[in-house]
Amino acid sequence: MADNDYTFGTRNDPPFEKDNRADYRLTARARAVLELESGLPEEETPEATELVCGIRDISASGLCLSSGEPLSLGALLPAGVSLGNHNEPFTLMVEVVWCRPNESGFLVGVRIIESDETAYVEWVEAVASAMDQG
Repeated sequence: MADNDYTFGTRNDPPFEKDNRADYRLTARARAVLELESGLPEEETPEATELVCGIRDISASGLCLSSGEPLSLGALLPAGVSLGNHNEPFTLMVEVVWCRPNESGFLVGVRIIESDETAYVEWVEAVASAMDQG
């Protein structure tokens, strides 16, 4: 990861009434692809319904996404997160914890769920490495 791929915070962040952040946040040039609906398993090539989101900021435990559509609170969604100079996206499971309209669509807060079948450990290591470089 290059030093210019990440920054701490966002200068134009509007203040929120309540901030539940437990971790430092990095702003990043990254994107997340959320799988909203799985394809039918009996199909030869099952097609999933996906939503591509920009990432506003990241931490080891969550993401703030910029989405073109609202997401349901509590939804558990598979996500592929492309980050920095990593060749492969991180396969993660996320839970939608909040969703707010903004001027360009919706801001969505998701928590990364620890799961054996995801790249959770690799994700935490990548974020820690990015913070060490910052």
